[in-house]
Amino acid sequence: MDRFRPYFAVYLILEVDGKLLMAKRFNTGYMDGMYSLVAGHVDGNETVYQAMLRETKEEVNIDIIAEDMKVVHVSHRNSNRGEREYIDVYLKASKFSGEIENLEPHKCSDLTWFEFDNLPENIVPEVKKALEDIFKGEIFSTLGF
Repeated sequence: MDRFRPYFAVYLILEVDGKLLMAKRFNTGYMDGMYSLVAGHVDGNETVYQAMLRETKEEVNIDIIAEDMKVVHVSHRNSNRGEREYIDVYLKASKFSGEIENLEPHKCSDLTWFEFDNLPENIVPEVKKALEDIFKGEIFSTLGF
């Protein structure tokens, strides 16, 4: 019998001066037109920190030191299509080097800083729930079961 293997993803809560960086999904086939965070899948033989460092460089061209990131939430979710389960790790950082730029315009139509009390309505549902849980101080959640 095959072992169950969930997908594993990381999300960056990049907070600077009370604002959160969000990326508007485009042309991905999943939740296009909705805002999410800088995020991506964890590759084999890669820690969540290494994955987040790689994704931030690939997507927005910034460098973050692993020691400047903190895990603030973990979510175990069943995808909206019910075909995959995910373990999502949300990492928070406030320091980075480099200039933020959209290196994936074929997947992201907009990068915007939003105040935490004025986030857009059109946020990917699992990200919206995780942010709400984080604001409540919850470090773990489940979704879609």
